[in-house]
Amino acid sequence: MLTPLHKNARTTPDVRAEIAASSESASVLAQRYGITVQTVYKWRKRQNFSDRPNVANRLRTVLTPAQEAVVVQLRRALLLSLDDLLTVTREFLCAEVSRSGLDRCLRRHGVSNLEALRSVQTHAMADAELPGCLRLQVYGLPRLEQRSVGPGYLFVAIDHATRWVFAMLQADCNGVSARSFVWILQQAFPARIRQLLTPAGPGFTDPAFAWLCQGLGVAHVLLAPDADAVVGLAKCCDGYLADVLKTRCFRDGEDLRQALQRYVALYNHQLPQLALKGKTPIQAMDNCRVTHPWLFARACSPAA
Repeated sequence: MLTPLHKNARTTPDVRAEIAASSESASVLAQRYGITVQTVYKWRKRQNFSDRPNVANRLRTVLTPAQEAVVVQLRRALLLSLDDLLTVTREFLCAEVSRSGLDRCLRRHGVSNLEALRSVQTHAMADAELPGCLRLQVYGLPRLEQRSVGPGYLFVAIDHATRWVFAMLQADCNGVSARSFVWILQQAFPARIRQLLTPAGPGFTDPAFAWLCQGLGVAHVLLAPDADAVVGLAKCCDGYLADVLKTRCFRDGEDLRQALQRYVALYNHQLPQLALKGKTPIQAMDNCRVTHPWLFARACSPAA
């Protein structure tokens, strides 16, 4: 059986064993085997004469395990390219991360192949092929350095067809907050909202919320806790947006609001996605407006 040796090794395990067992001086042994005196002393101190692995026992990375989890989920859900993912990671997770370091992170977690990820991603719900079918979710906000009063919840909506995202800070998670979010959402969304998919939370089971949806001509569907598994949809940008925000400590509500606006603008306008054939959500929305103009009440606004 052949013993693997380091490519620069000048001795074999048998020679090393002879060095360790020899009573001759280190200088004599060094001259005999063509090695340094320090190498002689090294092998005399060891009991095992095989080469040790030269891979670091502890991998050096600037991303914490929690941040790596967010990066991996962003990659799987949004199918972002390495450069786009690097932009988001540096802006909201860790400014020191390098492109090569991020690539190694993706390889470690088995998400470096975009084509493989795209092939396994399922797109359910035929009604979501056109703009107007939106998924709503609510998340608790991250900690603030100074917060006696202020926003406590993050309301997020994402359009299934174009992945257009809208987010809003609210003080409470109740029927009033849910209705105000939907009212502002239907004014901001460029197309006519046809369907809202919401969790069965207190704000969305309020009868007044159902009346609002009926008045707007919107079908309201309450999702069970395992609805994502039923319809084959993974967690989308909304959940990962909340995870990204939780990795930072904000000074106050205004600091949080500005960070939220930057992320939504970056996501909607500047991040082409493979799931949208290389288009950004706004570009995908504009293309749908050209092919299905009857679904749109207004053109896509840059501030949307």
